[in-house]
Amino acid sequence: MKMEPILEELEACAVKLGVKVSYESLAETVGGGGLCKVKGTYRVIIDKRSTVGEKVVTLAKALVDVGSGDLELSPEAREVVDRLRPRNVAA
Repeated sequence: MKMEPILEELEACAVKLGVKVSYESLAETVGGGGLCKVKGTYRVIIDKRSTVGEKVVTLAKALVDVGSGDLELSPEAREVVDRLRPRNVAA
């Protein structure tokens, strides 16, 4: 599975949701990045040194948290997002 097109698709999804995505050099203690809210606006900061696969996972996790369920995604992108979505587990 090619990850570059999935990353581009997830970036476009973020734009539709009003989520700003930025790639920055992050300290190793921060990890690969993640979702935050700045002045009422969601923002995903991703370590620009991460692999494309790591960037996809970081962005997909953030979109799950924001609520990307209603957006149309390719089957490949939907599979990535759905794998990261928490499952309701019966106790």
